[in-house]
This record gives sequence, C-alpha cells and structure tokens, in this order.
Amino acid sequence: MGYVSAVPVPQPRAARAAVTSGGRRSLALALLLGALGATVVLLSAGQIWAEGTASVAGGTVPVEADGGAVTGVPTALAIVGLAALVAVFAVRRTGRTLVAALLALSGAGAALAAYLGASDSAALDAEAARISGDTAAAVAGLTHTAWPYVAAAGALLILVAGLFALRYGKTWPAMGGRYERSGAPRAPRRAAAGDPERPEDLWKALDRGEDPTHDA
Repeated sequence: MGYVSAVPVPQPRAARAAVTSGGRRSLALALLLGALGATVVLLSAGQIWAEGTASVAGGTVPVEADGGAVTGVPTALAIVGLAALVAVFAVRRTGRTLVAALLALSGAGAALAAYLGASDSAALDAEAARISGDTAAAVAGLTHTAWPYVAAAGALLILVAGLFALRYGKTWPAMGGRYERSGAPRAPRRAAAGDPERPEDLWKALDRGEDPTHDA
C-alpha cells in the first residue's frame, strides 16, 4: 500500500536561478529608474519654467520663474520617492507593498504637478507685481520652456520604478534579515561538547556543580 510523503519536493536549481536572475534584473532596473527620475525632477525644478515681461515706469523688464517658484510639489514628491525607494528594502510583505505604492504615487503626483505647472502664470504675475510695485500688474509676452515637461518625464520614471516594486518587490532581498536563501531562519549553532578528560573541562564541570566522573 502506497503512502504520501510529507517531505517537500526541492525546487530545481534552474528554476531557482531563473527566479533570482529575474528579481535581480527588476531590482536593478527599479533602482536605476527611480534614482534617475528623481535626479531629473530635482535638476529640472531649478531651471527656468516661464518667462515674460512686466511694465515698469513706462518701460518693460524681463521676468522669469524657475520650477521651484511655479510649484514645489514635484521637488517634494521626488524626495519622498527617493526615501521610498530606499525604504522598500527595509520592509517585507505588506510593508513593502505599501512603500512601493507610495513610490508609484509620488511619481504620479510629481508628473501631474509638473504638467500643470507648464501652463501656470501665477508665479510670473507675482514676480511682476514685486518688481513694479503694483499688485495688479500682469505679465505680458508669457512663454514657457520645456523644463516642466522634462520634470514630468522624470516623475514618470519614478512611477515606473514604483510599478516594478509592486510587481516584483516580493522577490527582492531585504536588509538585515537573518535568513538563508530559502527564506528559512538559520538554526542556532550548538556549542561543541567538552571533553570530560581535559583538565579545563573538568574544572568547568565542577564549577557548575556537576560530577564529571558520573556517566549518564
């Protein structure tokens, strides 16, 4: 009469290698996209996003506004995305999913804010009012540069990194885990049994109140 063995069938080495290789590729790609996207957003925020002219004392002066003056949302969310990109390796299971979702949402929010900033004129109007001393002053000849769209593209890279983390994050390693490759905790090592015939071991046994000459 046959019986069913409770011993799990070991996973083939080729299958394990394929899973590990896929996880490493997705990990490297997510890190590259996330870091590159955040860098692009942060650099773009320091560039000129809008330009125009303001009337001052019968003449005109040029005014301009960088990304930080137009909107600070992309910069803030890029920093959040970088923090989430690092934190995704410090958590496991549900925590990793939540952090990966935060990473994706940071990218999506930064992209939307940068896109909306490409047509914003409030920052230039405020600069024109400051220069002219007239709170009702408005900018003439308003033009926008391509930098808001560059920032939006960088934010989309952060979004893609978050989507990779959501899809493949379960196969990525975590920092500080005392686990073997199989995921099982390491068994504690047993101390080597002392030799009852060695003098130092005899003394240690006597100190513990044991009789080293007594056989179990």
